[in-house]
Amino acid sequence: MDKNGILKPAAVSPKGTRYYSEEQLYRYTHQNQPHRKVIGYCRVSTNGQKDDLETQISNVRTYMIAKGYSFEVISDIGSGINCKKKGLQKLMKMISNKEVSRVVVLYKDRLMRFGYDMFSYFCELNDTEIEIIDHTETTGKQELTEDLIQIITVFANRLYGKSSKKTKKLIAQVKKKEAESDEDGKEDTASADT
Repeated sequence: MDKNGILKPAAVSPKGTRYYSEEQLYRYTHQNQPHRKVIGYCRVSTNGQKDDLETQISNVRTYMIAKGYSFEVISDIGSGINCKKKGLQKLMKMISNKEVSRVVVLYKDRLMRFGYDMFSYFCELNDTEIEIIDHTETTGKQELTEDLIQIITVFANRLYGKSSKKTKKLIAQVKKKEAESDEDGKEDTASADT
């Protein structure tokens, strides 16, 4: 068939084996491709940020409605460095099953803080686009501190054991530094106002 130009292979191996894409298969058999979803993914770090999560969901919904997408929203509460969140795992499974055409997030770091490039490549391999609504970098000082504490906890637990006093002391020091930094920031703001 490819000699007649009816169905050209997407690739041909050195030994002559012809490979065709799913898209070609659907086109040749006159079948519609299965409908792939647009997923809005929203995440916050802690239960204390549920109001922020609702705002994020509302913003993502509004954006996707304006774009005319038929969509579903998946949300998570958990650290940006935790890849075992239920919603994120559901999203990844849907992507690997070729059920998702596009993932829409408010900010890049809502997907994950570390490993974004790997996630992006995973999406690319599965013909899924990532659409970021707002490309400005969020500072989220408290969220970054929580992520840092989680990283320290993981490594300190490996070094010293889970119930180690050294681990607890290290975490307390990070929290203390963050509190001191907040106080310094307030003083700087107060002096700038006068």
